[in-house]
Amino acid sequence: MEQVLSTINNALWSMPLVILIVGAGLYFSIKMGFPQIRLFKEMIRATSTAGSSDKGLSPLKSFVFTSARSVGVGNISGMAAALFFGGPGSLFWLWILAVFGCTVAGIEGILAQTYKEEINGEFRGGPAFYMRKGIKNPALGKTMAALYAIVIVIGIVFLMSPVQSYNIANGISSAFHVPTIAVGVAFSILIAVVVFGGLKRIGDVANKIFPFMALAYVALALIVIVTNISEVPKVIALIFKSAFGIDPIMGAIVGTAITRGVQRGVFANEVGQGTSAITAATSTVNHPAKQGLIGSLSVFIGTFFVCTPSVIMMLMTGCYNVQNPAGGFLYEGLPGVETGNGYVSASINTIIPGIGEIFVAVAILLFAFVALLAYYHYSESNLAYLVGGNKTAVLILRICFVACIFMGTLLKAEVIWTMGDIAAGAQCWINIIAVFLLGNIAVKIFKDYDRQKKNGVTEPVFDPDTLGIKNASDIWKK
Repeated sequence: MEQVLSTINNALWSMPLVILIVGAGLYFSIKMGFPQIRLFKEMIRATSTAGSSDKGLSPLKSFVFTSARSVGVGNISGMAAALFFGGPGSLFWLWILAVFGCTVAGIEGILAQTYKEEINGEFRGGPAFYMRKGIKNPALGKTMAALYAIVIVIGIVFLMSPVQSYNIANGISSAFHVPTIAVGVAFSILIAVVVFGGLKRIGDVANKIFPFMALAYVALALIVIVTNISEVPKVIALIFKSAFGIDPIMGAIVGTAITRGVQRGVFANEVGQGTSAITAATSTVNHPAKQGLIGSLSVFIGTFFVCTPSVIMMLMTGCYNVQNPAGGFLYEGLPGVETGNGYVSASINTIIPGIGEIFVAVAILLFAFVALLAYYHYSESNLAYLVGGNKTAVLILRICFVACIFMGTLLKAEVIWTMGDIAAGAQCWINIIAVFLLGNIAVKIFKDYDRQKKNGVTEPVFDPDTLGIKNASDIWKK
């Protein structure tokens, strides 16, 4: 079974997908005039503006929700997996993905807002909605939309959510010596209570949990880095040498470093995957481009404020392993330690002995909890696309979601990560093609926002008819 999953994963995450994702980011960055540089200050300002309603989230809550999903398991234990499979050079390619890929996230956010709908009193949207409404060929649009929605529901519920619950159970069990099955039962019940409360409760919980834990994690990572500050030049050199195959040991896996860096970046920050656009559609803004800027910022936050400190502190302290595809290890700093939380815990223990396992367990619990809430929201939104407001279907989805969270606590690390990567890869292939097909519409909408800002308009307003945008949501016309 493991071999079959690995074969599927390798086929999906081949170099063509990496080129498509990074290439899309570079292409649209040029067309939009590199907004990630010009408008970085505006990205920050956009998150603080008002705009909440009973049907959706405020820009700030949307940003927190998206960032909280990004600053989750993918940015902590996921970075350990990146080192294990791709070596130190994987971080460099993660940086490349973030710098250019943030524009892809912006495109997705703009399209999600433009084509969102109101279902059962809540805003819904995302790739399935903008594929169906935006792609000129109706048959192609409907086919891609249905395929994406099915892949999201199946992939997130059955393949991706177990990644989060596995890491929670593993962390809590190791730190507090609690049986894994007991953690699985308790956590599944907790998740059930929240997801049965709807979108507003999910957003409120994320808004309360995320900021405190994210700051605490980054602060502790920085303490480890500052304590080992003399190692910075050596670590930076290792990252670049490994990324370009110059390092005599890590040079053998430079291709893997590229694919794993992008792969882990997609899993951590959702670039090209389209899932962040589902959250983007729930936000209440005056112009779709504002949500696009917010989505771009969340990629930066996850990559440079959590992923990067995580990897650097592991490299500084030598608390990681790198597998040799031919067998054994290219580097083994933690003999016998399974890839994941243990690398980060060991790094923290080098300066504060005994606290690593407990701190990482709590961090993973809170981050993964919020990530799972986002996952549920993604799956329900796409189920709504497929079956409308059918409440029986939603009930079945909730039961399956909670059951799969419990099952995830019982699986092995290698199987868990491969399952999650398969789901993310399938989503990327469908969505990134749609981004190329619809990207010019998003560019036109972005340029309208940019033009209004240059003309002194503090809060630009979107009028789809003026721009000739067909099939835009009626919400913008009210």
